[in-house]
Amino acid sequence: MIFSRVVGPCRRLVRLLGPGLVTGASDDDPSGIATYSQAGAAYGFGLLWTMLFSLPLMSAIQEISARIGRTTGRGIAGNIRRHYSAWLLYPIVLLLVVANTINIGADVGAMGEALTLVLGGPALVYSVVFAIALIVSQIFIGYERYARYLKWLTTVLLSYVATVFMVRVPWGKALEATVLPTLSTSGKYWATFIAVLGTTISPYLFFWQASQETEEIHDHVDQDPLKEKPRQAPAQLRRIRIDTYAGMSLSNLVAFFIMLAAAVTLNAHGVHDIQTSAQAAEALRPIAGRLTFTLFTLGIVGTGLLAVPVLAGSAAYAVGEALRWPTGMDRKPLDARGFYAVIGAATLIGLSLNFPVVQEIAHVTPIKALFWSAVLNGLVAVPIMVVVMRVVANRRVMGEFSTLPRGLLVRGWFATGVMAAAAVGMLVTWKS
Repeated sequence: MIFSRVVGPCRRLVRLLGPGLVTGASDDDPSGIATYSQAGAAYGFGLLWTMLFSLPLMSAIQEISARIGRTTGRGIAGNIRRHYSAWLLYPIVLLLVVANTINIGADVGAMGEALTLVLGGPALVYSVVFAIALIVSQIFIGYERYARYLKWLTTVLLSYVATVFMVRVPWGKALEATVLPTLSTSGKYWATFIAVLGTTISPYLFFWQASQETEEIHDHVDQDPLKEKPRQAPAQLRRIRIDTYAGMSLSNLVAFFIMLAAAVTLNAHGVHDIQTSAQAAEALRPIAGRLTFTLFTLGIVGTGLLAVPVLAGSAAYAVGEALRWPTGMDRKPLDARGFYAVIGAATLIGLSLNFPVVQEIAHVTPIKALFWSAVLNGLVAVPIMVVVMRVVANRRVMGEFSTLPRGLLVRGWFATGVMAAAAVGMLVTWKS
């Protein structure tokens, strides 16, 4: 009886949550884990404040992206194509695809390395298997089932919460650092700062959540774009707000615990230079014990399984909408060949970045790809956020929903300004 009283509301909450939850959870991908681990190892508690600071900003831009999709029935790229110049559309899509492909390569490589730490064997082989399995699952599993799997896969993030409670944490100092920002004039500090912001406020998340809202419309016969059925707006906008804030809160909570775990273990024991998520996991083994190491390592694999489809999918939605192709994971493979081809190409090209011959030709290593994919996301986010804010305020695009609540509008533009300032700060101080 008691069990049913607990499970029933939980199931109803899970049904209410959707694109926002998956989007937020996918934000903590292996690239993000590496970035948060590096921040904690290098600066201890010094960057914990960024998690509290970024939460209202990332929530605002994600809610705005979701509103665009739900209101118009089109994704961000589709709306740009319909209402703006091709000179704006194609560079935006190109930047997104390049950033996503590098990120996919970094994530798939990290997944292979993580599994090697637990099982032994060749990391590259594991990476190939993961990449192929992810491509096949996206092509042949229908959207409704696929979204449900992704939703439940978000529970893997709890492993990072568990790791912190296996080590000793000076909570007073940690909480003080969370609410009292620490700043530096060091270029490396700013590079880490924008990498943290770049992996929390990432362009692929904007495109994914907007496009998933359109998928939800197509998947439910009783739902329509809000421009066509304004009476659905109160319920849908409320759901979007709950969904988005739940997803973003989970994302930042987990990121906080990853950074905190690295600070109280790696930084406290003199380990300041962590370049990959797998390296962070390996460094934890002698310091925090076998169980903590295993949880942290398997979490890398789980987050990759969640994030890579979102990265590849958001690139496919953007390209498909820009070129007027049929898009959507609810379509049969032959009905959306271009869409699924982009998913496959982005994943395979990303995977190729882990092959030694490609690394030698391109002068790129998995270590560099992991960190700099987050930095690239931070830089690319700025122009895309400006475009998103312009789109949502355009009455031709949004109709009567172009007038946002004042608080949401202010936070959206403030988030854009923060990302721009962080990018400028990194470029100006990088050599210092």
